Amino acid sequence: MVIKINAAAIIGIDANIISVEVNVENGFPCFNIVGLADASVRESKDRVRSSIINSGYKFPIKKITVNLAPAYIKKTGSLFDLPIAIGILYATGQIHFNDSKEFILIGELSLFGNLNRVNGVLAVTIEGLKNNIKNFITPDDNKDECSLIKDINCYPFKNLKQVVSFIENRNILPYTNKIKNADFKKYGLDFSDIIGQESCKRAVEVAAAGNHNIFMIGPPGSGKTMIAERIPTILPKLNYKQSLEVTKIYSSANMLNKNESIIKYPPFRNPHHTTTPVTIIGGGANLAPGEISLAHNGILFLDEITEFKRNVLETLRQPLEENFIMISRCNGKVVFPCNFMTVLAANPCRCGNFGSNRYCSCTEYDRKRYISKLFSPLMDRIDLFIFVPTPSLKDIENKPINETSKDIQKRIIGVRKIQEERLKHENIYFNSQMSVTLIKKYCKLDSKTKNLINNIFCKYNLSLRAYNKILKISRTIADMDNKELIKEDHVIEALNYRKFLENII
Repeated sequence: MVIKINAAAIIGIDANIISVEVNVENGFPCFNIVGLADASVRESKDRVRSSIINSGYKFPIKKITVNLAPAYIKKTGSLFDLPIAIGILYATGQIHFNDSKEFILIGELSLFGNLNRVNGVLAVTIEGLKNNIKNFITPDDNKDECSLIKDINCYPFKNLKQVVSFIENRNILPYTNKIKNADFKKYGLDFSDIIGQESCKRAVEVAAAGNHNIFMIGPPGSGKTMIAERIPTILPKLNYKQSLEVTKIYSSANMLNKNESIIKYPPFRNPHHTTTPVTIIGGGANLAPGEISLAHNGILFLDEITEFKRNVLETLRQPLEENFIMISRCNGKVVFPCNFMTVLAANPCRCGNFGSNRYCSCTEYDRKRYISKLFSPLMDRIDLFIFVPTPSLKDIENKPINETSKDIQKRIIGVRKIQEERLKHENIYFNSQMSVTLIKKYCKLDSKTKNLINNIFCKYNLSLRAYNKILKISRTIADMDNKELIKEDHVIEALNYRKFLENII
């Protein structure tokens, strides 16, 4: 008897519906799995056999063939254990599952028959709904993640016996996520911790308001890392759509915390400077997402940017411009989203004292050589540049009562609402995402401002990309002033954030 059970395979961060076809017939006892299955899937034979026996069911001493269709898709992971086990029990008449086509089953089985947590359940749920399948049988540890999607029925179980009991008796109702509105992440940092640095905090607020990329340069100990680590505290929480996008990535990458069903805060990624290109952009044998995708809808912080290898920095050029990365390998092709705010930090020279009140031992040649790693194509994709000086003793002793992250966050939420209302029909969220066409449409200038920005373009010999970035930053600053038209002072402030680039390279 040949039967079919719906399952799913994870490729990158997306899922594909897989048909688990099980045939049990008389012949020499064997257990074969076909359909481009990797080692982790083939190993399921031993797990399934022990799980069926230890759960009190009979394992057939016959010829068993399991086909994972379509055969051209590579199958990895242990989430096929449960559908294979149910398929064998169904094919041997030990259970009846006549409406199996209306369910998707996923789960890893232990030798005792327990169901263990698997990766990518959210992606499976989304793909199932696209294919008009609304019923999902999952491990109990995946129930909150699966039930995030509306209009689906999630049936979580702890072991194979419970799954069989449900299939036979339909004795439970779908699970309802009771903690989806809970806050899982709380920051122990605050912008009020930062002493002085008012100009830098202003630049960071502009960058956060429009989701612009920012580069901070300053001596060691000036507070660059301290500021960067506090940027997530001033960003608004993710909306439902953004939360699902981020949670889907982390679920597929097996980085979703067990007690966290949905990620509601912008992620903050801080890879070390010894990292590799694959770690940054993703890929590898299993086509896993990289740091730029894990930072989607959040922040990618690259500290000590001059210490990163040049080939690593080169990989950022396309993602910074297009907000997605396409990775093609011999075993497949995937597209990962990577719309993030980039925060870079570096010392101004090898000794780190250039531009400060401390003695700099570097020659002009040494400094140029050190900073030359920051090649123009990458810098052209950064929006704001700011120098972070070392706080003086006076700043430390006379520390004022600074604004808290919550105060700054309120202003940023207001500015982002202005952008959201303006761009709601353009399928983007932020000013930084505007195309050339949208810049012409929404960056309105008066005659004086037009003359000013034309003079700027000619004087500084700007590239078209840099010119457009000044306009987008100006649009954000105008939104912060609640102005419809971009004024001269908005352009001048935007230019000052850009002009600093000329002084460091």
